[in-house]
Amino acid sequence: MTQTASAFDLFGLFGSEEAPPAPNAGALPYSVKVSGADDEDLLKALQDTSALYRLRQEPPPDGDGLVRRAEADLRRLPEALSGYGYYAGRVAIRVDGVAIGGEASLAPAARAAEASRNRALVPVRIALDPGPLYTLRSVTVRDSRGRSFTEEVLPARFTRVDEAVPARSATVLAREARIVDRFRSLGHPFAKVVSRDPVVDDAAHVMDVTFTVDPGPLAGLGSVALRGTEDIDPAVVRSFIYAEPGDPYSPRAIADIRRSVAKVEGLGSVRVREGETLDPQGNLPIFVDVTERERNLIGVAARYSTVDGPGIRAYYANRNLFGGGETLRVDADLYYLGNDLYATQRKLAGIDSNGLGGRLSATFVKPALWGTRNDLVANAFAGREAQQSYVADAAGGTVGIRHRFSDTFFAQLGVEGQAGRSQDALGKVDYRLVGVPLSVSYDSTDNLLDPTEGVRLTASATPYAGFLGSDPSIFVAKAQGSTYYAFDDEARYILAGRLGFGSISGARLEDIPANIRFFAGGGGSVRGYPYRTLGPRGPFNLPIGGRSLLEASLEARIKVTDTIGVVPFFDAGTAFAGSLPDFNERIRYAAGIGLRYYTGIGPIRVDLAFPLNRIKGNHERPAALYISLGQAF
Repeated sequence: MTQTASAFDLFGLFGSEEAPPAPNAGALPYSVKVSGADDEDLLKALQDTSALYRLRQEPPPDGDGLVRRAEADLRRLPEALSGYGYYAGRVAIRVDGVAIGGEASLAPAARAAEASRNRALVPVRIALDPGPLYTLRSVTVRDSRGRSFTEEVLPARFTRVDEAVPARSATVLAREARIVDRFRSLGHPFAKVVSRDPVVDDAAHVMDVTFTVDPGPLAGLGSVALRGTEDIDPAVVRSFIYAEPGDPYSPRAIADIRRSVAKVEGLGSVRVREGETLDPQGNLPIFVDVTERERNLIGVAARYSTVDGPGIRAYYANRNLFGGGETLRVDADLYYLGNDLYATQRKLAGIDSNGLGGRLSATFVKPALWGTRNDLVANAFAGREAQQSYVADAAGGTVGIRHRFSDTFFAQLGVEGQAGRSQDALGKVDYRLVGVPLSVSYDSTDNLLDPTEGVRLTASATPYAGFLGSDPSIFVAKAQGSTYYAFDDEARYILAGRLGFGSISGARLEDIPANIRFFAGGGGSVRGYPYRTLGPRGPFNLPIGGRSLLEASLEARIKVTDTIGVVPFFDAGTAFAGSLPDFNERIRYAAGIGLRYYTGIGPIRVDLAFPLNRIKGNHERPAALYISLGQAF
C-alpha cells in the first residue's frame, strides 16, 4: 500500500506559494513560470511588474483577456530589466506554447488558451535573457547654460563613479537626489534637476549621465508660522524655535526646528513645511504644524544585569500641568542586588543592608519663563541607596534656572540641599550638604538613544561650602564627553568613544559620604565589573570609592541588517583616592561584544562583557550580561 506524503507550510514561512484557482467554466485560471533571472532582487522586481504574475489569483474570463496581460508584460518587463541595468535584455512569453509577438499572434494564443477551459490550467511561460549588466561610466553636472560648477559648489565626490557600479535607475535617481540635496544645503531651497540625459553605449555596455541643474535663488529663513496649539501657550513652543528671520536656509536648519520643537513634552507630532515662494526680503516662510499629546502618562519599566541585579521602575507624568507646557514627573524605583558578592564582608564590617534599595523622586519643569528661553527646574528625592559596599539613606532637592542658548547648548545654575547618613567599611557619616551647582551641556548628536554623529559634552561644578551650612565642606566637579563618527552615508559603521572625569576636594576620603564618592564599574561605566565597585579598597577588602574618577569606552557599532547590529567594545577606568587621578590605583579593563535590535523607539541592547584584569579576592565574575534600551552611551 502506497501513501502520499503531504507537507504543511505554516503561514508560508518556507516560501511556498498559494495554489492557483482550479479550472472552471467561467474563467481561465493559469499557471505562470518565470525563468532566466538568477538575481533574487531582479526576479522580485520582474514579478512585481508582471501583470501575469501579480494577477495570477484573479483569472481572466477568456483567452483574449489572458493574452492581453501577456502583451502588456512584453512592454513592461524590458523596462524593468533596463531599470536594473540590463539594457540589452530580451523577454519571450508563451501561452500554451504559442509565442506572443505582435497583433497576429494574439488570436492563436487566445484559442490555445480557450482549449484548456474547464479541464486544465493554461500554461504560461515567461523566459528572460537579461544579457550583460551595464555599468555607470560617468556623471556630469551642468547649469542651464551648459557650464560646469566649481569644486567649491559641487565637490568631485558628487560626480565620482566607482568601478563596476550597475547603471540602474535607482542608482541614477539616488545620485540626482544627492546633487539636489547639495544645492539645498548651500541655501537654495528650490534647486532642481531640469533634465536628465542618460546615454547608453551598447558596444561598451556602459552608461553616461548628464544632469542639468537649476540651483534657484539663494534664500534665508523667513518668518515662522505656528499652528495647532490648543491647551499649550504658543509662546512656550516659540521659545524652542531658535532660528531667526534672515538666518541662512538649509535642510539642516529646518530639521533643527523640528527637533527643538519636539522637545516640548506636551506636543505629539511636529511637522515643518517650507513655503512655495520667497517673501519680499528673499526669505523662505516656514510653517510649523503641531498636535498635542494626552496630558497624563503612566509607565512601568524593568531592567536586569547579571552583576547589578534586577530592578523595576514606575512613573507618572503630566505633560501640561497648568497650560504652559509645565511637566511634573514622579518616579519610583526599586531594585535588589541580584548577585550580592559582598554580603559576608558587609556583615563583618557592621553595615546594615539587605541589598534592597529604592528611590522616590519628583521633577517639575516650567519652560519658557515669561516667554524667554529660561526654564525653572525643581527636583526632590528620598530613598535608600544599597550598593555592594555601602548603604546610604538620604533626602534632598534642587531648584535651578536653566538657560537655553540654542537647541544644542544650555547652562543651569541653582541651589541644592540634601541630608542623610551613609555607612561603609570606613564607618558612618552623617552629612548635610548645601551647594550652588553650575552645569553646562552641549549635544549636537542626531538621536538621543542611537546617535550616529555629533558630540555630547556635560560638565558640572558644585561648591558645598561650610558657610552655607555644609558638613563636610567639599567641592565636586564632573565632566563627560562622547563623540560619534559614521564611516558611510547610511551610518551602518559607526565609531563611538566616551571619556569621563570626576574630582572631589576639600575633605578627607573618610569624611565624604560614600554615596558622594566616585566609583567605577557597571553597565554605564566599565562593563563586566559589579556596579560601583572599582576603586580604592578598605577594611575587609570592601570598595570604599575615591575622590577622583577616570574612565573611557570605545565601541564599533556595525549594522549587519536594517534591524540587527553587532558592537564590539572596550572599556577602561577606575576611581582614585586622591582628588586628582594619580594612577596609583590599577586601571581596570574590559572587552566584550554586544547585540543590537533596532526598533522604532531605539535599539534594544544586549552586551556580554569580560573583565580583562580581575584581581583575586575581588569577587569579579568571568563575564557579565546587560540588557536595556538604547546604546551604552
